[in-house]
Amino acid sequence: MAAYHTLSDNELVALLKDSGHAAFNELYERYSGLLYTYAFKLTGDEDKSRDFLQELFISLWDRRGQLALRGSVAAYLYSGIRYQFLNEVQRAKTRTVYATAFLEEFGQELPADDYIGEKELVALIELYVRDLPPQMARVFTLSRFQHRTNQEIADELDISEKTVRNLLSGALKDLKPKVGAALLLALLHICK
Repeated sequence: MAAYHTLSDNELVALLKDSGHAAFNELYERYSGLLYTYAFKLTGDEDKSRDFLQELFISLWDRRGQLALRGSVAAYLYSGIRYQFLNEVQRAKTRTVYATAFLEEFGQELPADDYIGEKELVALIELYVRDLPPQMARVFTLSRFQHRTNQEIADELDISEKTVRNLLSGALKDLKPKVGAALLLALLHICK
């Protein structure tokens, strides 16, 4: 067979579908540098760019048998990086909404100029919620972050609406002092 570097992208994809390790390696060699540069332009973060690249090629290998490209291989790969970036942006927005909703529950405000503090605070809040008893954590998450009504939660979990109210009350009672301490730590971090 001809050297892989002389084959077209479409020929490499055809070989890749048959578990062609050499075809996969050639596609990686052709595109990894360009895709990393593209990911870095989108994210400005070296680690995140490497993660995107790795996830893309893992996905390519895992889905090699089902690949049905409508356009060029390059377009497919660049779209994969862009898709990961957009998902990351959406996750970041969700984390911000999550933190804001949580803090509003306690009448607190998130410092606007401290993104790192925000990420740390969200991580702490998620840990606190995970430390709640499982059903209490589930009810709290459904109520405060998925904005479900008490009746919707009761129906979904097959419990009474009164039980939902009691679980929410217990969660708030448990979380309120912890969130206050987390906010104090975040504010101390900002003032450094």
